[in-house]
This record gives sequence, C-alpha cells and structure tokens, in this order.
Amino acid sequence: MALKTIHALDVPNLDQVPENAALFSTVRFSSTGVEEGGGTRKEQKRGKLVVMGHRGSGMNSLQSSDRRMKSVKENSILAFNRAARLNLDYIEFDVQICMADWRVAIAKTPQVAGFSFLSFSFVLNMLGLGRNAGLGLLVTKDDCPVIFHDIHILTKDKGAFAEKRVTEITLEEFLSYGPQRDPGKVGKPMFRKAKDGSIDEWRVEYDDPLCTLEDILQKVDKSVGFNIEMKFDDSKIYEETELKRIIQVTLKIVNKYAEGRPIMFSSFQPDAAQLIRKLQDAFPVFFLTNGGCEIYADPRRNSLDEAVKLCREGGLDGIVSQVRAIFRNPAMVPKIKESELSLLTYGPLNNVPEAVYMQHLMGIEGVIVDFVQEIKEAVSDFTRPSNEEAEEENSSHGEGKGEKRGRVAVKFSDNELSFILKLIPELIQP
Repeated sequence: MALKTIHALDVPNLDQVPENAALFSTVRFSSTGVEEGGGTRKEQKRGKLVVMGHRGSGMNSLQSSDRRMKSVKENSILAFNRAARLNLDYIEFDVQICMADWRVAIAKTPQVAGFSFLSFSFVLNMLGLGRNAGLGLLVTKDDCPVIFHDIHILTKDKGAFAEKRVTEITLEEFLSYGPQRDPGKVGKPMFRKAKDGSIDEWRVEYDDPLCTLEDILQKVDKSVGFNIEMKFDDSKIYEETELKRIIQVTLKIVNKYAEGRPIMFSSFQPDAAQLIRKLQDAFPVFFLTNGGCEIYADPRRNSLDEAVKLCREGGLDGIVSQVRAIFRNPAMVPKIKESELSLLTYGPLNNVPEAVYMQHLMGIEGVIVDFVQEIKEAVSDFTRPSNEEAEEENSSHGEGKGEKRGRVAVKFSDNELSFILKLIPELIQP
C-alpha cells in the first residue's frame, strides 16, 4: 500500500475528517468469523484485520457532498448484500423493537346492561388475567425487531413534519414508510433530522424498503457476519424487565434463523450489554463506547477505563470504541489486550486508509467503515505478506525467489512508532 504523507496541519481535529480524505483477547477474529453461529463460543486464531460495513454499505449522510454517503439506503437488504459481494467480514446494523401489535380474537362478546365484555376482558388479558376469568377473548402480542438507526422516524403529512418513535409504532406502520415491496403501494415519504436540527428528505441513489431482523437473516448472503447493535434511547431510563423483553425477542429471532452465520452483539447501553451476556453464551457481546469523546450521565460510558471495567465485570468479549478515543489514549490498547478483551473501532476516521493502517500496527482487530470498498481494498493490500515474507515462504517450499509477489513492507522502528503514537493525541485535541 502506498501511504501518502499527512502533515500535522492537514488533520487538526478528528471531529472534522475531510470528505475527500480517503479516495479480539477472548474472541479471535478470522475470515470465517468470530464463531460458527448458534453454538458455543470458540477462541479462533487471530487473522487479518476485520472490516465491517457500517449499516451495511455505509451510513447515509444527506447533507454530505460525497455521493458515496447517499448511494445505497443504509440498513437495507440491498446495502447488506452489496457489502457481502465485496467479501466484507461483517456488516454492522441497528436493531430496535416496534411496539407490539395486539391481535384480538373474540369467541363471544356478551352484553350486560349495555356494557360490552370486550373492553373489560381486553384489560384483563392485558393484565394476564383473561384466561383465569373464563372470558372468550385471546390477546397475543407480537414484538418485532426492525432494522433502523434513528430513534425517531419522520414523514410529511399535509405540509407538516410528523415525527414518531420507532418503538411506539406497529410493524405495519413502520413498514409503510419509504419504498414498498408491493409495487401497487405508495409509501410515506421519509425525512431525516440532522444533529443541527435541520431536516432533509431521505433521498439516495439506490433506495430499498425498510426491513426486519427476520428479513435480513433470511435474505442476506450467509457468507457475511452480523454485528447486531441493540439500539436504545439515551434519554430514557430502562427497567431490567423492559431490557430483558427486548433482548429476548431479538434472541428468539436470531436463534431461529442464524443457521451458522457468524453473529456478535454490541450496545452502548451498559446494562443491556451485560444482560445480553447473562441471557446467552452462544454469541460474543461487545460494549460500544465513545471513550470520553462525548459525556453522558452514566459514568460507565465516559472512558475506556470504565469500558474495560464493565466488560470484565460482565464477562463481555470486547470493546467497540470511537477511534478518536483510541488515538487520544493509545496506551489503552495494551491495557485492553492485557484484560483479554478484543478491540474494534468505529468513526469517520476509519474511512481514511492511513488511520486504519495505524490501527493495524497498534493491534486493533477490526474497523467499522462507511467507504467499504476503498477500505477493504486498502486492508487487503497492507495485510498481504511482504516480499520478504513471501520469499521466506517460497524458500521453505523449495520455490525460487520472485515466484510469489507480495507487497512492499512498510516498517517502523520502535522509536518511530512511539513517536507517532505520541504525536497523534497532539493532532486531535478538540
């Protein structure tokens, strides 16, 4: 890989990565995934740097001038299968639970003094007392895990924006947004609110309908692994019973349709991450953290040290950190490794090949990226055996020199690597 020179002034702040900057520990990652899916967790040999597609083939940024950020609809079957065709190791996506659909089956609805037992028995069934009351009414609840990043979903109705929480609408309503599978149906137009509060119509070059977890487990190429991020509202306090319900609904679908696919779970919600581990031991669980790049009310979310502590206490398999937190505090990498935890990263800087290469040198095991094709190609380039290594391998097999081509090795001395790691935090101070 030909690495270009980057001057300090070219990267003043990792919060502002130029759009044109880029033309595990207890669980070991390899080209075949972290595990065989649905079985007992296994330690595998450490392999190449794992590349994961962010929300499939990359997130959508509607305000970006880079067409790649508005190419394929994020978190869609189309995006996931495109990523699979690039031979990505994993795709990362977000799972939320749509509000339950209540299906009422009425055997009989007697009337007494003008009062319908339907309403009364419905309440009893909601409380779990209907069957004991002997009334002819059955109520079933169907929670459904759906694939969507934002907490709210937006449309426009009669000229005004209408915003709803994804977790407070039914599956039928959720699927009514955007393009429809049925060519005879017209979906509600979708909009997206940016961090600055501005709203843009969600237009991409290649659109695709919204989907459920069951959909993608059945319709996405089995060769690609899934990093399932359990999404929760940062502004909400969750009781353990609610977290447990959400996680169990998701696990039920995964266990039914995984069929050997490599799968891992991750979450920014500390209690949820630990609960996923308590409820199952078949799939690796990672804690997502900003590592102090943003501050939250829950101190467990505010540093890499806290992330390590949470993982060790909860028996988690690793950390997925904002890459800026790692570059600001590179000394945490060996500390995380000493704790027998895997380390992955996410963030805009992972779209820059040089930054990914530095992480490879530091021993980070995987990166979540938006520019999937570019980074996949770059990683394939700099993780190929060098000419020197290739010649050694050839000679061990009795082959002549030059019969197997490799990359030109890029090597740093210990002093050079130490200098670079000390320089990086200076470049990225806010």
